[in-house]
Amino acid sequence: MDALSLSTPHFPTTILPGKHHPTTASLSLSLKPPLPPSPNSSHNHPRRPNKTLKSDQPSTSKTPSNPLKNLVNPTHSLTNKLRLTSKLSPPPPPPPPPVIETHNEIKENESQNSDSGGVESRQEGKIFIGNLPNWIKKNEVAEFFRQFGPIKSVILIKGHGETERNAGFGFVIYGGSDAMASKSAMKAVEFDGVEFHGRVLTVRLDDGRRLKVKSEERGRYLEGFDGVEYRSKWHEERESSRRSFREVLDSEPENWQAVVQSFERVKKPSRREYGLMVTYYARRGDMYRARETFESMRARGIEPTSHVYTSLIHAYAVGRDMEEALSCVRKMKDEGIEMTLVTYSIIVGGFAKIGNAEAADRWFEEAKERHTSLNAIIYGNIIYAHCQTCNMDRAEALVREMEESGIDAPIDIYHTMMDGYTISGNENKCLVVFDRLKECGFTPSVISYGCLINLYTKIGKVSKALEISKMMESAGIKHNMKTYSMLINGFLKLKDWANAFAIFEDLVQDGLKLDVVLYNNIIRAFCGMGNMDRAIRTVREMQKERHRPTTRTFMPIIHGFARAGEMRKALEVFDMMRMSGCIPTVHTFNALILGLVEKRQLEKAVEILDEMTLAAVRPNEHTYTTIMHGYASLGDTGKAFEYFTKLRNEGLELDVYTYEALLKACCKSGRMQSALAVTKEMSAQKIPKNTFVYNILIDGWARRGDVWEAADLMQQMKREGVQPDIHTYTSFVNACCKAGDMQRAMQTIKEMEALGVKPNLKTYTTLIHGWARASLPEKALRCFEQMKSAGLKPDKAVYHCLMTSLLSRATVAEAYIYSGVLSICREMVECGLTFDMGTAVHWSKCLRKIERTGGELTEALQKTFPPDWNSRHTSDVNSNIDTDDESDNSDDDNVYFTGRTDVDEDHYDVDDDLRHRSWI
Repeated sequence: MDALSLSTPHFPTTILPGKHHPTTASLSLSLKPPLPPSPNSSHNHPRRPNKTLKSDQPSTSKTPSNPLKNLVNPTHSLTNKLRLTSKLSPPPPPPPPPVIETHNEIKENESQNSDSGGVESRQEGKIFIGNLPNWIKKNEVAEFFRQFGPIKSVILIKGHGETERNAGFGFVIYGGSDAMASKSAMKAVEFDGVEFHGRVLTVRLDDGRRLKVKSEERGRYLEGFDGVEYRSKWHEERESSRRSFREVLDSEPENWQAVVQSFERVKKPSRREYGLMVTYYARRGDMYRARETFESMRARGIEPTSHVYTSLIHAYAVGRDMEEALSCVRKMKDEGIEMTLVTYSIIVGGFAKIGNAEAADRWFEEAKERHTSLNAIIYGNIIYAHCQTCNMDRAEALVREMEESGIDAPIDIYHTMMDGYTISGNENKCLVVFDRLKECGFTPSVISYGCLINLYTKIGKVSKALEISKMMESAGIKHNMKTYSMLINGFLKLKDWANAFAIFEDLVQDGLKLDVVLYNNIIRAFCGMGNMDRAIRTVREMQKERHRPTTRTFMPIIHGFARAGEMRKALEVFDMMRMSGCIPTVHTFNALILGLVEKRQLEKAVEILDEMTLAAVRPNEHTYTTIMHGYASLGDTGKAFEYFTKLRNEGLELDVYTYEALLKACCKSGRMQSALAVTKEMSAQKIPKNTFVYNILIDGWARRGDVWEAADLMQQMKREGVQPDIHTYTSFVNACCKAGDMQRAMQTIKEMEALGVKPNLKTYTTLIHGWARASLPEKALRCFEQMKSAGLKPDKAVYHCLMTSLLSRATVAEAYIYSGVLSICREMVECGLTFDMGTAVHWSKCLRKIERTGGELTEALQKTFPPDWNSRHTSDVNSNIDTDDESDNSDDDNVYFTGRTDVDEDHYDVDDDLRHRSWI
């Protein structure tokens, strides 16, 4: 490999910085200073603008006046006009009462009414929100409070001096019926004191005072007593504010508040200031405010250049909204503005980030047609696009093409290639690129070593990653937060909690400051260990250090409590997440639904769906699939198909997991013809059947004892190249045992052992059950001994199955069966096993036939009976045994599972396979 390159600034596992607060550029649409007052203006209204100009005064304004300016208060304008014309013509007859006095009286009456009965001004479903950030927008407030109910409108009270910034409080009005709006408002008020973008909000029911205050402010405006002074010397400060803006932009680019405030102080920004602000928002990925600034510039009549358009396209590319980026490109072409090489490079890089290598290739080819020479940046972007899609052959060809064109590959190109080989899992070529990097004279940096650490942690060779870590330290390069996070993630994947915390201690000793991502990893580790209390304490410590938790912070905690069946604690953490200012996502709700489904609480899981609808969170395919699996476990085919229909009607993706849930429901309820119809639809949708699908189908036929259909599915798996696993073979053995074909069952055991698949505990339990059904307890006992010799420890289900088999045939079997029963009794007693009452009754019946007056076997076996077993139960069993006919035991299968509550006939069901699969 002669030439390798990498130019994108992407780190293999870049940990994104914490989410910044959104910024707002206070852009006034009319920054022209007000005209000086005319001597003819009325003295009774000092704030009222003069509507007339002298006839000899020429109009020199370049900026057209706002045609809506005089329509802000039509009554005000009309009154002014009448006062001017009254000097030239006699006024109409005066009305009986003075207008001002009537107006004042009405105001006093309204004030008294509002003071005496504030309930009249109240509105159902309306809440007051205080201590809001000044830069917050309506859509952000609506997004947070929508979780309590549908929102009709949001009102943010604007400041007097700066109309683009709010005064720190506002109102939310909930929609729907009065009862629903009132309920939503009451639920929102419960979250008074919630943290929202660094502020502790005040949430109260609205008391109607705003209407009173609004009317008083309107009166003060009309009378001219509000004390607002309009600046008229802004021309003198224009140049100094521009210089100040550029200085802040150069010296404090990370302080977005200072940048925005300095831009707002520029009274009449030029194209340069607007372009700098669009570029600033583009680098931050804030495409909405970049567009807002761009449109404000055009509204002032300033036409954008190629540089400004390129900055706006960059903002959309960073925000991964390539449709809007291409709309800007089309607008550029319509206006005849030529696209530069920088513009093309940004578009190629944008498509590379979203993984659309085909579109990136098209724009790269267009760039080659329009520009005679390219640079390393655009080559780096197109190489990155193909590396992210694992098309390393194309990436290598582009590296070769770049270097043949005389462009030297920077070190970033090498890092991109190493990242691509990491994604594709090609360890050898990744090491070749690393060696080539050193041969070309580059000194490996922390990013170079980080690529190797990322490679080995992803392929599970964490010990190799530690060797690279020591090599990096010996070269004098210190770890950063990203390399430490990679090592911690590697140990977390292996569930090696001790080493994960050891790396964490090294990080603390190096003096690195913990960030949100690292805190989230530590919380993941505690949840993986099952130490949920420590995980919650870590969240508290995180908040104490003024790190804002995210939904990823609470997800493992909610998921851990849900999997443990502690749904009350899971819901408490869910409310804690809301109180921390985190808006619940579909993944959060999915974690709750998964926990409820696993505890078979389907009604509560459906209630969570209603909560999602109320919070304006749309369920995804994983949500419906989880609920379908819940109903499938209960064998409720109707409900499973109902949610399948909802999923399809909402246009969500139908994948193999969705069809697995349908097949599971059909097979559980014995509707195998419906299961075959589902498999035909899968074929029509071109969804291949995997091992799990075949396991479900084979298990379904095994329930019916149809060994021929199960055998056909086994052959079909082999033809389609789907590899059977231990669950597949166990289900097929179950089918053979149900059909009484023990010879085929044993052949299947030999076949799976030849393929390197070892029987597990469920496989041996199935065989023991099969020998018991075949009335061959001696072979069941031999199978039990083979299981123990294979290193497997018997569980309660195995002991129950084997003991029932031996007791049912002990009266007619050989003597060694009796000794085998005694030895198994001793093992069960040593293990401390206790069986349910139904099992005790059945075993007691069998014991009475073996030992009429009791004996060693009865004494040993009764030690495994429940504690409330007493002489009364024994006497009841004796009377039943004496009166029962011998034909009662003619078919032991009828009573084999009588009264069993701990183990059922489907002990080896495939539920365990699917139960540990998460669709979150």
